[in-house]
Amino acid sequence: MTLIAAPGLRPAVDADSPRIAEIVAACYAGYPGCVFDLDGELPALKRVASHYRQLGGGILVAEGEGKVLGSVAWKPKRAKTRELQLLYVDPAMQGQGIGRRLLEAAIAEALVARMAAIELWTDTRFAAAHRLYEARGFRRGAMTRSLGDRSSSVEFNYRLVLVP
Repeated sequence: MTLIAAPGLRPAVDADSPRIAEIVAACYAGYPGCVFDLDGELPALKRVASHYRQLGGGILVAEGEGKVLGSVAWKPKRAKTRELQLLYVDPAMQGQGIGRRLLEAAIAEALVARMAAIELWTDTRFAAAHRLYEARGFRRGAMTRSLGDRSSSVEFNYRLVLVP
């Protein structure tokens, strides 16, 4: 695939689900011990746009040359707070600013919706994602959680205050 300097962003549709699942699986494959289990642990990826719409959230994809390159999703967490999820970029396209653009779009959308904060959970192994979040002003909390999943995931909590 050729270099994509500025992929377009658009709302995801359920037809994007197989490609988003493919990207998540490819990202997991880059980390020892991460197991991608679509049916058992990630069934929402089968109809991802409908899933987030039913939760009262949304999902965007970055697209270039007619192919989905990455995604970001969000759902309500509590009053004026959203939880960010599914920020993944095709490993072949990482390092080109796609993840940053997706993150900025999700933040901008939260600001338009007058959210006070965005929170997220991220696997302790995903160091590049941690750097992206921290560069954008997210602060890591002291709390971690263990998911008890096939990957033995432990996650860090991050929070970005949008309105003090």
